[in-house]
Amino acid sequence: MLDASSLARACRHKHWHRKQNPGQEVCRLAAAVARECAPAMPLIEERWGELARMQRASGQKWFEEMCFCLLTANASAEMGMRVQQRLGYGGFAKTPPARMAAVLKKAGSRFYNTRARYILLARKHDGQLKKKVRALGSPYRAREWLVGNVKGMGYKEASHFLRNVGYGDVAILDKHVLSLLREYGLIGDFKTMSKRRYIAVEHVLRQVSDAMHMPLGKLDLCLWYMKTGKVLK
Repeated sequence: MLDASSLARACRHKHWHRKQNPGQEVCRLAAAVARECAPAMPLIEERWGELARMQRASGQKWFEEMCFCLLTANASAEMGMRVQQRLGYGGFAKTPPARMAAVLKKAGSRFYNTRARYILLARKHDGQLKKKVRALGSPYRAREWLVGNVKGMGYKEASHFLRNVGYGDVAILDKHVLSLLREYGLIGDFKTMSKRRYIAVEHVLRQVSDAMHMPLGKLDLCLWYMKTGKVLK
């Protein structure tokens, strides 16, 4: 990763074209990430390594991680982590359908009735999820498959899952990331996130990650730290 001073020098000597890319705004955000995240980089690197090692984890761990990502849509990652720690693979995979909502509620999940339904529907992928995702090869093809086949997964949730099982080149466009992109003038305001808009904003964020020589997935950890002071997953 380039440091803030290196990024500043690179920006001064590059010829950015406003019509082609956001240019100086990309440089400003990249420099801010390098500067503000420097104290947390050891922890960010440690977390990034943990996520990368998920590529070698069991299919059960992948299913558990998918359930975690279903829990965090429009809810906090910390809440999802608490539920995941309490239930684990066995709770997600084997809790009787009639009890799932009550179990999620007791574990602290928001929208527990909806989440219970999504997890129960996702069970049909247990045992074949990892094999299917890996067979698709590209994380973008895998994301399309997840969005089309796993109820409750939009582009953000599918990207979150893929990043958490070791695929680094996808963006998790949650409210914290979008807020930073707006603060630095990289995107405007919008009320809905269509597929086309998601891909377009991901492209903008990729310019920041390219400027920093950092995978999108690790950049997400940095942006989260900038907004919350925390390094989660």
